[in-house]
Amino acid sequence: MQTHYDYIIAGSGAAGLSLVMHILQHKKLASKSILIIDKNTKTKNDRTWCFWQKEAGLFESIVYKSWDSLKVYGAGFEKQEKIAPYTYKMIRGLDFYTHCVNAIRHQPNIHILTDTVQSITTSANQAAVVASNITYTATYVFSSILLQKPQLLPHQHYLLQHFKGAVITTTTPTFTPKAATYMDFRVSQHHGTTFGYVLPITETKALVEYTLFTKNILTPEEYSNGLKSYINQQLGITNYTTLEEEQGIIPMTDYAFKSADGNILYIGTAGGNTRGSTGYTFSYIQKHSKALVTALAANAHPASIKPTISRRAQFYDKVFLSVLANTKVQGSSLFTNMLQNKKITTILSFLDDDNNFVNDIRVILCQPKSIFIKAALQKIFKQKGKSAIPQTGDV
Repeated sequence: MQTHYDYIIAGSGAAGLSLVMHILQHKKLASKSILIIDKNTKTKNDRTWCFWQKEAGLFESIVYKSWDSLKVYGAGFEKQEKIAPYTYKMIRGLDFYTHCVNAIRHQPNIHILTDTVQSITTSANQAAVVASNITYTATYVFSSILLQKPQLLPHQHYLLQHFKGAVITTTTPTFTPKAATYMDFRVSQHHGTTFGYVLPITETKALVEYTLFTKNILTPEEYSNGLKSYINQQLGITNYTTLEEEQGIIPMTDYAFKSADGNILYIGTAGGNTRGSTGYTFSYIQKHSKALVTALAANAHPASIKPTISRRAQFYDKVFLSVLANTKVQGSSLFTNMLQNKKITTILSFLDDDNNFVNDIRVILCQPKSIFIKAALQKIFKQKGKSAIPQTGDV
C-alpha cells in the first residue's frame, strides 16, 4: 500500500465522505489519489440526518423521505405550514455510507484504511497521519477527528444536543405522511430545553425522537422513559412496535474551532461547521465541502476559503447560547417565541444563515429584548481568559 497521497481524509463520517463525493464531481480533481482512514467500518444505520434544501442536492438519490409541510407545537399553540421553497429531507446513515462507499470502490485512486489515527502533523509542504505506527503523507489532510478536546475561554459555552429516537410501526393508520413535526415542546422541561419530533414515513411508520439541549446527558433509562412518554402521552400511541433505535450527542458551542493548521484542514464539527445554537451540521458540511473543492480546483490553499457559517450567524449563536446557559428563561419559550410569531420558512432561512440582516433582526426581536441585549453586550465586551472544557460528551 502506498504511503503518499494527494489528499488524506481522516474520519469517514458525514464530513469526510461528503468531501470525497464532492471531489469526485469535479473533473480536475476526480483522479487525485486519496486515502480515507477511519477506525470503524460503516455498516450500521447509526444515525439519521435531517435538513432542508431549496433544490436537489448531491445526495438526492438517497433521500429516504421528504416533506413539504412542517408542524410545530408549544404551550397553548400549534401550527402547520407549507415550507416552499424549502423541502425537508431525511437521509438514513446506512444509506449514506453505502452510497458513498459504492461510489469510492470504483475509483482505483482512492483507498480506504480501517485503522485508528494516532497523530496528525503538518510541515511546510505537506501533512502526515500516523496509524499503526505507519506514516502516511499528503499535500493536504482533511480531518474531522478531534484528537484533543478544546479548551474553553471563560465567556464560552458548551451545551449538548442529545437524543434518543426510534422507528416505530402501528397496526392502524396513525401518522400524516405529508407533514413532519419539526419541534414539539409539549413535553416535560425538568431536564432543560426538551422537545420531540416526528418524521412520518407512512401512515403506520415513523421516526420519533426525544431531544434535549442541555449541559449534561441523561441515563439510558431517562432517554427511554422520555421517548416512551412522548409517544404515549403526546402522540397518543400505546400499541406500537420498535424496529430501530438511534442515539447521539452533538456539541452546541461557541468555541472557535480552528479551520486549518498549516496543511491540515478541519472539516465537520471539528472545523466549526456545526451551528452552535442548534447543532445543525449536515447542510453546512455540504457548503464547506463545495467551497474546499472550488479552492483545490483553483490551486488555492483550501484554508483561504471564507467561514461556512457567517460571522453574523456566529455572533447570534454566541448570544443565544449565553441566554440558554445563564438565564432562567426556559429554552422552550425562546424557540416557541420564534415559531409562534414568524413563518416557519423565515426561521429555516435564519437557521440556514440565508437571511438578510433586516429579517434576522425581526426574528431576534421575537425574544425577550432586555435579556438578549444584555447577553449581546456581554459578548461584545467579553473578557479574555482560559478555562478547561467541562466533562461532556464526545465532540
